Amino acid sequence: MKKCVLVGGLLLASSGVLAAQGVDKKGGFIGPSNVKVQTVAVALEAKDDTQVLLMGYIVAGLGDEEYQFKDDTGEIVIEIDDRDWNGVEATPETKIVIQGEVDSGWSYTTIDVDSVKLAK
Repeated sequence: MKKCVLVGGLLLASSGVLAAQGVDKKGGFIGPSNVKVQTVAVALEAKDDTQVLLMGYIVAGLGDEEYQFKDDTGEIVIEIDDRDWNGVEATPETKIVIQGEVDSGWSYTTIDVDSVKLAK
């Protein structure tokens, strides 16, 4: 009887921990930004780790969490980790806002995306 109660208590406690891990994280600052890089053309010329805020469209999936992103000034490859989609589902016709930073090397410039939102 004591074993049954103990096992039941452990199962109940562990289920509470597992349920807490599944909670979506929400919240954060909503307001003006001091991010100056807001077009693909400027992002392509920006230094590594420069913060960007871009509005446009994902026009193609390239595999391995990489996508082709386009705005009125050009196109750039972006990387979006699965956890950074924030529940947004996008098609090539869906206007989105991405926030992240420039990732540049000798022969490439991409955007490492931190968050995706639907454009208003």
